[in-house]
Amino acid sequence: MWVLPARWLFLRGYRLTMKITVPEMSMVVLIGASGSGKSSFARKHFKPTQVLSSDTCRGIVSDDETDQDATNDAFDILHYIAGKRLAGGKLVVVDATNVQKESRRPLLNLAREYHVIPVAIVLDTDEAVCNQRNQLRSDRNFGNHVIRNHVRSLKSSLKGLQKEGFRHIYILRNQDEVDNATISFEPLFNNKKELSGPFDIIGDIHGCFTELCTLLGKLGYSLETHEGEVNVEPPAGRTAVFLGDLVDRGPNTPDVLRLVMRMVQRGMALCVPGNHDMKLLKKLQGRDVQVTHGLAETLQQLKTESNEFLTVVKLFLDSLVSHYVLDNGRLVVAHAGMRQEYQGRGSRRVREFALYGETTGETDEFGLPVRYDWASEYRGKAMVVYGHTPVPIPEWLNNTINIDTGCVFGGSLSALRYPEREVVSVQALSAYCEPARPFLLSDKDMDGLSSQQSADRQLNIEDVTGKLLIPTRLLGNITIREENSMAALEVMSRFAVDPRWLIYLPPTMSPPHTSQREGLLEHPDEAFEYYRKNGIKTVICEEKHMGSRAVIVLCRSAETARTSFGITTGEQGVCYTRTGRRFFDDRDIENELLDHLNNAMRSSGLWEELDTDWICLDCELMPWSLKGQELIKSQFAAVGAAACSSLHTAVSLLEQACSVSEDSRSVLDIYKGKLEMAEQFIESYGRYCWPIATLDDIKLAPFHIMATANSTHLDRDHLWHMNTLARLSMADGRPIIQTAYRQVDLDNEQSCAEGVLWWEQLTASG
Repeated sequence: MWVLPARWLFLRGYRLTMKITVPEMSMVVLIGASGSGKSSFARKHFKPTQVLSSDTCRGIVSDDETDQDATNDAFDILHYIAGKRLAGGKLVVVDATNVQKESRRPLLNLAREYHVIPVAIVLDTDEAVCNQRNQLRSDRNFGNHVIRNHVRSLKSSLKGLQKEGFRHIYILRNQDEVDNATISFEPLFNNKKELSGPFDIIGDIHGCFTELCTLLGKLGYSLETHEGEVNVEPPAGRTAVFLGDLVDRGPNTPDVLRLVMRMVQRGMALCVPGNHDMKLLKKLQGRDVQVTHGLAETLQQLKTESNEFLTVVKLFLDSLVSHYVLDNGRLVVAHAGMRQEYQGRGSRRVREFALYGETTGETDEFGLPVRYDWASEYRGKAMVVYGHTPVPIPEWLNNTINIDTGCVFGGSLSALRYPEREVVSVQALSAYCEPARPFLLSDKDMDGLSSQQSADRQLNIEDVTGKLLIPTRLLGNITIREENSMAALEVMSRFAVDPRWLIYLPPTMSPPHTSQREGLLEHPDEAFEYYRKNGIKTVICEEKHMGSRAVIVLCRSAETARTSFGITTGEQGVCYTRTGRRFFDDRDIENELLDHLNNAMRSSGLWEELDTDWICLDCELMPWSLKGQELIKSQFAAVGAAACSSLHTAVSLLEQACSVSEDSRSVLDIYKGKLEMAEQFIESYGRYCWPIATLDDIKLAPFHIMATANSTHLDRDHLWHMNTLARLSMADGRPIIQTAYRQVDLDNEQSCAEGVLWWEQLTASG
């Protein structure tokens, strides 16, 4: 009896078929002499967009696919496109002869650069067949010696393909094998996107078996001990995910392994490897490793275990995949973390990063490697949950979280519930091992800032330069052009308040359609009609104070400002313009304004009622153009005064001229009209602009609660906002004033008429 290799299958008629399995994210290199059938093979088995042909690239640069002088430029294009596809996680199939090692090297380099698996498919077609095919093609007029050289180079390459770096090699040795080959695509082992959870992701255990059982119980898993072994049943639908470092340092590594292996085997858990797990595997395999960092304790504990158990442990640890991509790419789990460009890819570099993170090559004062803070630079869409380096408490940083809270060192064992984003922890029963680097900091060692707040102290220039595409929940993707982002960077870096305060920047208000009424630019009827056409039945009309748009972020205390926004300067809040600049150069006036607002929040009971310790308000601040007062006085007012003086002179001269000739009367009327308008302008802006010396000169009219600590209040109608904010004015009065408003039913003519009348009264009063 004999058995065919696994890659061969019987088909009807006893023809043999080679089953070629291609990883979904890979670089497939077709290798064969000219005329071997590579292009036909590629068309048959791959999408046109997946295939990059050297002949096609020659045609792109020279209009002639056979122009050998264009070969270098053609491969420049081919490699460039291949890089872009690989960066985007797309399959690449290279259709070129690739019979020489030096032509394959740049393709393998690309595969390594983008951490994808290189696959070689060799079409070892007979030389005579290749010659015959080329003779039938008018564009292949080179001699048979070219084919002979191709075949010779291919033959000499076959034995070295694996050494070059190809992970999968398939050789089709005749036309039947080429014709009968089938190709299937398989996801990488780390691709578990179809699993959406919910998950309970558990940090580094390090042999702390009792704490693990306690944590599982706290998470809702039922545990029963039967014949000395603990059996676990998860809550309905939930899956545990272990982040590695199951072993070493702790008191009971064997039972931790036994429990985790059983959960994984029964499909109720996933597990990724930690660096300690891989070191134990090497030792069990008989390889030479240093018995340090807790390995000695693990080996001592395993001495009483059977050889059968140790064999199962070896197989289990050897089967672990570096990291997993879960929930359609929304979640990534790895022992030491995972950069965005590594996620879902397979290479030695990816595995090393998953196990150890990234180091500078230096050591600190404790003799430990200095690690790059990859999480502070992370900007990926996927949430990354990891461990490896113990931290006092799990903290979010750029959509990543480290949940290794150092149980074996006397800290706690922590789990993250996904998608709830809830951290569940149990305290260690003992400090089983002393950490080389202290991580349980005292209060005096802490600056009170979260990891995110500390990272946000420094601007990442890549976040704010170039063309930006910002996804939003309500408006989809918003594009910011490069020239606009550069202008914004200029404003933010030179004039804006601390960016950590800028949780909201208001949009410009949109005017209604131009009114058809003579002498009017706007009228409520056009606005009412716009909303009516868009299905709005009721609108709130507000008085537009002749002031400046202002945003106020107010904290209950300076301590709140520190803990919620990372502001350590002692400020309790800020008042800024719609472009992010501070309204008040005089901080004393700003602080006094914020004190009044804080007192109003306290007196009205809104801090407690809104269950918050900070609030963001959209307001009008008077006088008008507070930031531009100096400009108004020095330029606008001066220009207005000069214009009035000139118009007075012109009117006087024209009146004298009219006494001589009636022809000047029409011109005189025009200038009198202009003089009247100029005087009205001076009177108008004077009504809204006045000097500011104390808080008594300020008026603040809040009209919307943008956010509080726990809510954006989108579930509230605008009447709630107006009525709630009215309580601030009643509680404090000066400088807080109430914004007048009225509700208009757009389906009621009387209600609309009353709204128009109210508008006319307001505009008539200035």
